[in-house]
Amino acid sequence: QVQVAEAGGGSVKAGGALTLSCQVNAYTSPLSDTRMCMGWFRQAPGKEREGVAVLSTGSGSTYYADSVKGRFTLSRDSVKNTLYLQMSDLKPDDTAVYYCAAEDSKCWALRWHLDTLYHFWGQGTQVTVSS
Repeated sequence: QVQVAEAGGGSVKAGGALTLSCQVNAYTSPLSDTRMCMGWFRQAPGKEREGVAVLSTGSGSTYYADSVKGRFTLSRDSVKNTLYLQMSDLKPDDTAVYYCAAEDSKCWALRWHLDTLYHFWGQGTQVTVSS
């Protein structure tokens, strides 16, 4: 059993910052710490879920959507198995429910943004950016 838990959503004004956290706990089938893809997706009202950023735990490689490059930063605490998404210079278009996802595989360089590739998901946390 794998549990994915997000925290840190909220409401900010444009230009503000938020940090989301995601903890992945595997109780019966431990995910390999050296071969996981962990990251964030988001879904705005009326839109499809889209990839935001992911990280390969083994290599440390990160992948970001063009829309967030330079504003969002991934980091990971391997001891706590917690992934952080630091979001700065937030824009109203960043408003969405943010979901943490994990998969027992290294991230796919060209397909990391496909949500169907991830089996483990959190419940989502709302981020609202007002103008």
